[in-house]
Amino acid sequence: MDKGRLYVVATPIGNLKDMTFRAIEILKEVAFILAEDTRETKKLLNEYSIHTQLVSYRDQNHICMIEKVVEKLDMGLDLALVSDCGTPLISDPGYKLVRDLRLKGYEVVSIPGPSALTSAMSVSGLPTDIFTFLGFLPKSEGKRKKLLTKYFALENTLVIYESPNRLFKLLRLLQVIDSTSLVTAIRDISKKRERAYFGSVSEVMSSLREDGLEETPHGEWVVVVSRKN
Repeated sequence: MDKGRLYVVATPIGNLKDMTFRAIEILKEVAFILAEDTRETKKLLNEYSIHTQLVSYRDQNHICMIEKVVEKLDMGLDLALVSDCGTPLISDPGYKLVRDLRLKGYEVVSIPGPSALTSAMSVSGLPTDIFTFLGFLPKSEGKRKKLLTKYFALENTLVIYESPNRLFKLLRLLQVIDSTSLVTAIRDISKKRERAYFGSVSEVMSSLREDGLEETPHGEWVVVVSRKN
């Protein structure tokens, strides 16, 4: 009997219409869908009349789930892995699962689609030939400064995921490290409130203040920063 495959399926990061035809097809055909938050994924499945059974998978339950996943694959059943939104494993759970399955010789297939990382880079107006993705930075101010200073020295474009409550702290820190750098801060990619702020660090902070986003921050943010050439 042929062993099953694990499909790593990208899902929309905001607008549900960004779902690909292939992703819908795969999610309808697999035996089970491993989801970070089954309640969030259920909303997507309902939108596309997908009735496949959902199973909770997170890094925290990896040890107990890996045996169950292997058992299903050995039965010849195909499975899918999704995160709450976007491409799985990009600052989301799944690395341990994919690693262990590859070590055991199982096939893992990517079903490409939306990603906040690539979407932000494509509209940032900043160099994209060499970039470093830092994901979510440490909460400690000292660790954040040390990490950013280290990667600024490489002169790569940096891509950072940030929460609204720490957005201005990040921008102030970037201004201390290199006040001449260019920044694109993008809110809620693909959603109705999507907006990109571009310019020097001080210009971006000024625009954000004009929109009232220092006192009442909200949204999901991707910050792209590059030294001014």
